[in-house]
Amino acid sequence: MTTTAEKDAVVANTSRVHPTTLWQQSWIMVKRNMIHTRRMPEMLSDVTIQPIMFVVLFAYVFGASIQTDSASYKEFLLPGIMGQTIVFTAFIVASGITADLEKGIIDRFRSLPIRRSSVLIGRSIASVMHSSIGIVVMSLTGLAIGWRIRGSFVEAVLAYGLLLLFGFAMIWFGILIGSWLRTVEAVNGFMFSTLFPITFLSNAFVPTDPMPTWLRTIAEWNPMSSLVQALRVLWGNGPEFGPGSALPLQHPVISTIIWAVALTLIFAPFALRAYNKRTID
Repeated sequence: MTTTAEKDAVVANTSRVHPTTLWQQSWIMVKRNMIHTRRMPEMLSDVTIQPIMFVVLFAYVFGASIQTDSASYKEFLLPGIMGQTIVFTAFIVASGITADLEKGIIDRFRSLPIRRSSVLIGRSIASVMHSSIGIVVMSLTGLAIGWRIRGSFVEAVLAYGLLLLFGFAMIWFGILIGSWLRTVEAVNGFMFSTLFPITFLSNAFVPTDPMPTWLRTIAEWNPMSSLVQALRVLWGNGPEFGPGSALPLQHPVISTIIWAVALTLIFAPFALRAYNKRTID
């Protein structure tokens, strides 16, 4: 009798589920996504090969024919490429969430004793880490071709912080689209047709001065332009804009912070609602 009771107690102790915090659950999701990337390293091509290709293409093919106010087109270009990479964080998030929903992986997560939000948090952190790899690769590539950070150390760190803050806002846009659309193919088509105009209709690759007035107004009030101009100012890669310019370009750092907060407040509620509706259905 005593032996049986002891065995039952051991089984009860070993089968007991220990409660975990939201952070622990989210970190497990981060590791799950990073393990997936490690097993499929070709997934890193969008933050390694593609940015290098863009840098080389624009710097050496188109750069000679583009006039800027910066010391060189390379210094004008690198902040734009980095801004483009962080904006495309939304693409990574949207594709990942849609793939997990389409394959039924989210349904498996729902059967586990974890909070539903941990899946989103884990995916978001993993996507920022994914894009951060691209930022590091581009920084090293830029240094190799002659790009330099001419601002102070604090300003340089602030610039990288703005990139991550803006990327966090774009993550919510990605969650919204990934939860709303039903297939990865639909997500790819929608995100390409949305994000490419956002990145190219800005000051990321060319100055806005030669643009027609109506197009220049759109480009200068594009959140992407505020981000890129903030990076150029903080890194010392371009002149500051005077009173005659659009307000976001006169105060790019503050404007970028406002844009990031505003986009988060707009997209986050709709993203959570779409995700909850999709997972309940």
